[in-house]
Amino acid sequence: MDADDFVTEYLTLGLSFDRLEEGFVDAFTGDSALRRAVESAPTPDPRTLARRAGDLRAALPAVDLTADRASFLDAHLRALECSARKLAGDEIGFVDEVRAYFDIDIALGDQDDYRAAHHRLDEVLPGAGSLTERMRAHRASDEIPPERLAACVEAFSSALRDEVRRRYPLPDTEQVTYEVVGDKPWSGFNYYLGDYRSTVAINSDLKQHMAHLPRLIAHESYPGHHTEHCRKEAGLVATAGQQEQTIFLVNTPQCLMAEGLADLALESLIGPGWGAWAQEIYADLGLRFDGARAEAVHTASAGLLGVRQDAALMLHDQHRSHDDVASFLERWSLTTSERARQSLRFLTSPLWRAYISTYVEGYRLLGGWLDRADTADERSARFARLLDEPLIPSGLR
Repeated sequence: MDADDFVTEYLTLGLSFDRLEEGFVDAFTGDSALRRAVESAPTPDPRTLARRAGDLRAALPAVDLTADRASFLDAHLRALECSARKLAGDEIGFVDEVRAYFDIDIALGDQDDYRAAHHRLDEVLPGAGSLTERMRAHRASDEIPPERLAACVEAFSSALRDEVRRRYPLPDTEQVTYEVVGDKPWSGFNYYLGDYRSTVAINSDLKQHMAHLPRLIAHESYPGHHTEHCRKEAGLVATAGQQEQTIFLVNTPQCLMAEGLADLALESLIGPGWGAWAQEIYADLGLRFDGARAEAVHTASAGLLGVRQDAALMLHDQHRSHDDVASFLERWSLTTSERARQSLRFLTSPLWRAYISTYVEGYRLLGGWLDRADTADERSARFARLLDEPLIPSGLR
């Protein structure tokens, strides 16, 4: 099998999963005729998909591909084989499932680290009442009035876009459209449409906060998901002809890379002092925002990164009750019962239940790799590699 035929088989396999689990194909910008052919074919059998993934992995060493393309395809075929087995009803341990999907090993965090993070937050948020009460009061004071949300989104999108286009050039025709939606298990979502266009949905069920909004726009648009999609479409696909990059599949290693990149997007683009930068933008909108405190709270909260992954392990590995897990989230994340239950929706979704590890382990892996840069210019160059290259977690390690 030559390289082009192999990649077509990979794309056909990936597209077939959307017939069994809607939303599995996060984005596809390749041959529309191939997608129509898959959509008009009989509903696939997951066992057949698992065997096909295994057969393609076995055939891969004989295909004339560069080492980075072969590694990328091998890791993604391994993930698809696991997804097909899950869809067929196989019992797969949660840790093994995450390893197959995301090319990473996970374990429970240390609650002493969470206690230390609470201590740091206690110093950042002085005052009367428990730390949970003070954190909730801080978040309540930080809420964006719903009628001002659209203006805030546009302001941060414009400011971040200008900086991205200066540092990481994008096609002149790229565009992001924002819309507000409800009844979703996430706070925001990028729908990449191809031709350098995205729609970013923002969940109206969750109150949006001034400290979080710049991070959300950076994550979904500039220099996060939209920027990565545009750069890879222009480089890997249009220039290098790597058609495997025209498909983006849930529960694969590319998700961990993409979410880690996006969660590090604001700090990587604006850097330390992003709070003061955001404060100026809010001031222009007539909104009061304490940027220094927001940045201090974010830094102190970094030690709580693993809480949500621990919640997933409690649910799916230890088989703890929803009430137990919700209480765990409330205690360590210092969040409301409503927010904890919203997190449970994500953690119990058949499609998304393992996905929390992409944020936790993606941030750790990519953040550690970026932090090993000796200079700001080297760090910026490393971030450009994340935007441009078909990297996978084991390769980055």
